[in-house]
Amino acid sequence: MRAWWEQAARAAGVATTWTRQTNAGKRHAQAAGVRHSPDADVYITAESDSCFAPNAIAEILLPLARPRVQSVAGIVLATNHRANLLTRLADLWFTTGQLTDRSAMSAMGAVLVNSGPLAAYRAAVVRDNLDSYLGERFMGRPVTFSDDSLLALYALLRGRTVQQPSAVVFTALPEKPFHFARMYMRWMRGSTIRSLWRMRYLPITGWAYWAQLIRCFQVALSTAVLSWLLIVEPVRYGTRPPAGFLIVPVLIGWAQGLRYLGVIRSDEQIRERAATWLLMPRAVLGSWTVLRAMRWYGMATCARTGWGTRQNGAEVALDNPLPNTAAPRQTTTPCTFPSSNCSAPTRRPRSPRPSHAQRAAWSPIPEGTTP
Repeated sequence: MRAWWEQAARAAGVATTWTRQTNAGKRHAQAAGVRHSPDADVYITAESDSCFAPNAIAEILLPLARPRVQSVAGIVLATNHRANLLTRLADLWFTTGQLTDRSAMSAMGAVLVNSGPLAAYRAAVVRDNLDSYLGERFMGRPVTFSDDSLLALYALLRGRTVQQPSAVVFTALPEKPFHFARMYMRWMRGSTIRSLWRMRYLPITGWAYWAQLIRCFQVALSTAVLSWLLIVEPVRYGTRPPAGFLIVPVLIGWAQGLRYLGVIRSDEQIRERAATWLLMPRAVLGSWTVLRAMRWYGMATCARTGWGTRQNGAEVALDNPLPNTAAPRQTTTPCTFPSSNCSAPTRRPRSPRPSHAQRAAWSPIPEGTTP
């Protein structure tokens, strides 16, 4: 692997280093990289199953042309989205969330959570908070998850945090319900801890503070209304919830999911994406029931701050080759699928740098860029 890395870097004209250390977790691995690059201006995060689109790095650096922008989140798409029903629903739900909820937060310069598979930070954001990042504790226990949201919090304290929809990375989603549950539970525990930190440290005059406050109120109110209509009313009063209560959320989900259809992938026909989009009622139902219950359980057990994902095997794997990809139907798509095994680079002819108008056409919402 090291030989391949160094050879590929030389071929691409990229200066690189290789550092090996005892496994101490993701944060300490990132810290080792920071300490070995004291002159860096920007740090870009990646994960073990990340497959960057060819132009991902160039695109994610664009918003940093504005001095106030401190961090940039990329768009995460699934490599194994067609593996089974779970991965289809997860890809639909996560992609839609990035292109609606997080896009709205980006317009305010207040993205609360970045994407671990692809995010960019000004170097000072990471360096100046490195000791705090490595030593985070909650209720006297070390916190070993929710790294990306903590880095986003550091960035918010210095300026704006945005999303760049044209910076695309592919990653693998859990294919088994148990693995998905572990991942989501970790997210919910981390979200609870991070919510407390945001309410404590973010300035009350900023968009991010009020976005977090409204989100907490929304979760509590929606849970109370849901419980009343689905449990209290039928059990105590013998009445059923109105039809609109069931229909309207599905219609809203389908409307938001139109953003999912706006992502053009060279490895998938539009009819296949439309078939996944039609699954939105299942995604809404799962969010309102299973994921809602897991959210509250995660909040109640947020003191369990261990990573908790390797004891019974990794959550995701790319052991089997990915399906071969057809030629892109459009030459301007930013979502060209990566090489078949995500392990060896495919040499592509160098293409001219796209114009701003082309990047805007690719981007569902170019909220991170400026003319």
